[in-house]
Amino acid sequence: MGPIIPNELIPAEWNFVIAILIGIAFGFIMEASGFSSSRKLVGVFYGYDFAVLKVFLTATLVAVIGLHYMDYLHWINMDQLFVQPTYLWPAIVGGFIMGIGFLAGGFCPGTSLCAVGIGKIDGIVFTLGLFTGILAFSESFEWLKPFYEGSFLGHITLDESLNMSPYLIIFIFTIVSIIAFFLSDLIRKRVDKIFY
Repeated sequence: MGPIIPNELIPAEWNFVIAILIGIAFGFIMEASGFSSSRKLVGVFYGYDFAVLKVFLTATLVAVIGLHYMDYLHWINMDQLFVQPTYLWPAIVGGFIMGIGFLAGGFCPGTSLCAVGIGKIDGIVFTLGLFTGILAFSESFEWLKPFYEGSFLGHITLDESLNMSPYLIIFIFTIVSIIAFFLSDLIRKRVDKIFY
């Protein structure tokens, strides 16, 4: 039963090896999908390319359905999976700042590193800005600490916070994703007619 390392099915020393291999595969797939192109990434904001939206919604659905199905089959123990702690207002503010950076620069942190890997100048400039922001946040953390820790909600999941069945949330998210796929195609076709 998984997860494999916490249950000592393989040694903990394999953590970093597996992480590097997954990272290389992830970067290769992103580059092969065209996600090192800032024009492709910002297409979702301008309505001419919704590949990013579709890929991330599909990846989320496959992951959450796969995890719950493996839990149902007792192949994995969901209680042993790490849940990132929730700091509500810092997450909202950070998401807003990242969204502005994504729209202005055309990259998110992962795709900017993908662009750096193939030598794109805009990716290099964006990544330098990213690390400058990380440095500024680190150096001002003592000043920001009361805000950062003020809305700590613990290691909660969506089903816990909404007091709903995880299967109902997955079903709703699936319906919302299908509607988003449909609407994004309508928007893209309309934008194509206007500009092409």
